[in-house]
Amino acid sequence: MDYIKVNRDTWNKRTDLHTQSSFYNIPMFKSGRNSLNPIELALLPDVKDKSLLHLQCHFGQDTLSWARLGACVTGVDLSPTAIEYANELKQNLNLEATFIESNVYDFDAINQQLFDIVYTSYGVLNWLPDLNRWAKVIANSLQAGGTLCLVEFHSFNELLNGYSYFHDSEPTIEEEGTYTENCDGTKSKTVTWSHSISDIINSLIQAGLTIESFDEYPYSPYDCFEGLEYVHDKGYQLLHKGHQVPLVFSIKARK
Repeated sequence: MDYIKVNRDTWNKRTDLHTQSSFYNIPMFKSGRNSLNPIELALLPDVKDKSLLHLQCHFGQDTLSWARLGACVTGVDLSPTAIEYANELKQNLNLEATFIESNVYDFDAINQQLFDIVYTSYGVLNWLPDLNRWAKVIANSLQAGGTLCLVEFHSFNELLNGYSYFHDSEPTIEEEGTYTENCDGTKSKTVTWSHSISDIINSLIQAGLTIESFDEYPYSPYDCFEGLEYVHDKGYQLLHKGHQVPLVFSIKARK
């Protein structure tokens, strides 16, 4: 199975839905709302005039939010529909950004630039079969002293949802809808892989990066899992037998 083609087709369909959803709220974004969350803003408090590579950028909202904060941004995504919309969005907002259609692994062969920051976040790693290759792409894209900022949904929550916590070379293949409110029951095929926290950390270490921080969070900024409840000024939490489940983690690493 050509998993890249399958997932590309799915993300083309999802982009059409997402750009019309209240989840992404394009009108508010166009009026000036920053789409970034407190976690990533705290990890990267000063991006002004720094080159930032955003891997798996979808249609570029977060990429352009970093641009609004002064970064010189490049966004990469495998979906041509997402990249097309990202370019339309940057032109509409008169922002400087470069958007490249490529899957993560192929980007390594075409990239000619070294960046100060590589950023990637929220629902990215499960689409990748090989984290060692992913980590090498990051290391190869960073200049000496450059920073990786990863913010991702926690693997433990996937276990509670019935998926494996540990990696299996055989992917999970499903027909599923997307996470926005306007999914309307439409389903598409997805090909995904599970990755443990230790796999993620060790792949970065083996690629030559130094882990500077690893943090876990009991709140998600997004209401995109079953059973979440909103906590004022915190986000969304999930309780298991009365205790909070880790929903998000972050890693900051340096080359």
